[in-house]
Amino acid sequence: MILRVDVKPELLRWARERAGIEPGALVKRFPRYREWESGQKQPTLKQLEKLAKVTRAPIGSFFLSQPLEERVPIPDLRTVGDRPIGRPSVDLLDTVYLCQQRQDWYRDFARVEGEGPLPFVGSATPASAVESTAESMRTALDFDLDERRALPTWTEALRRFIGQADALGVLVMTSGIVGNNTRRKLKPDEFRGFALADDLAPLVFINGAGSKAAQLFTLAHELAHIWLGESALSDIEPISVPSHAVEVWCNRVAAELLVPLASLRDEFRGTSGLSDEVNRLARRYKVSTLVVLRRIYDIGALDRGALVSAYRRELNRLGAMLARSGGSFYPTLKARVGRRFGHALVSSSLGGRTSFSESFRLLSIRKSSTFHGFATSLEMGW
Repeated sequence: MILRVDVKPELLRWARERAGIEPGALVKRFPRYREWESGQKQPTLKQLEKLAKVTRAPIGSFFLSQPLEERVPIPDLRTVGDRPIGRPSVDLLDTVYLCQQRQDWYRDFARVEGEGPLPFVGSATPASAVESTAESMRTALDFDLDERRALPTWTEALRRFIGQADALGVLVMTSGIVGNNTRRKLKPDEFRGFALADDLAPLVFINGAGSKAAQLFTLAHELAHIWLGESALSDIEPISVPSHAVEVWCNRVAAELLVPLASLRDEFRGTSGLSDEVNRLARRYKVSTLVVLRRIYDIGALDRGALVSAYRRELNRLGAMLARSGGSFYPTLKARVGRRFGHALVSSSLGGRTSFSESFRLLSIRKSSTFHGFATSLEMGW
């Protein structure tokens, strides 16, 4: 006799929708799935266990009286119009959880190393002047405008910016997937990034699945949250009009950090064609053309409609130009976990203070050979 589990159809639907899977995709694995979700049939325990694995849902969640109400474990400042975004995807949740685990580990590591609190974390408030806050951030990060102008491209400026934040003590992680699972791609329209504020282990995560051109702004925005000392999940981009006052402030600080308004007023040539002027200013400030468009709007040289139209055209152009496959694994892993975190974890493991199994878990890897290769890429061989 085959024993079947009396699972409520709404729990099956919850698990499927949470994982972002269409019913048809599950029918390929479970031919009677539609009957399960309609309540006409019931799965066996073995089938339910397999379904839990496919949907990445806890097996215990199928035995509840109603679906779990999951929330992002940090303040969620994302909105559609003026309304909060609904249920977070399992990929978003798992990414936040993984980063929290990495942050917890690094906080303990920093304490053992005798590192003190970082003075910039929580050094500003939403009442702080935008210009002075941006200037203090620019100074602390050594994000000098003249130095940026000497760099060849804005992509080099992005790498430099990430390196400067890392050197200051911020754990910066950039990835377009969950861990190292290339089948679990993050959705840029769900979130752009988040900040986990902590005075020993501040962490910024950038969704690498989105436009690379917008990542410079995302990093600046999330760093503004670190300066506030407040964790947050964001879906901003350079032309966003947030409904949260804190997001408005962080957007303004990010824009001022990247392109000071007073400087742009001096540099802007209103007689040039928009496209030529945007490209010239992008080269001048070593930021993406998307950021330049936002700042031209800020000085009143574009109205909102013209900004949105030009921004979308530029976003499409950059997306086509920069579309490419992923790079080498170890440099990509370094970007996913951040140099500061990766260096600390590998050093602690080689020194015998952190188990290799713990390191594998935090790096989302499985093999010692992969760990060895990563250590070598950091110039920290066995």
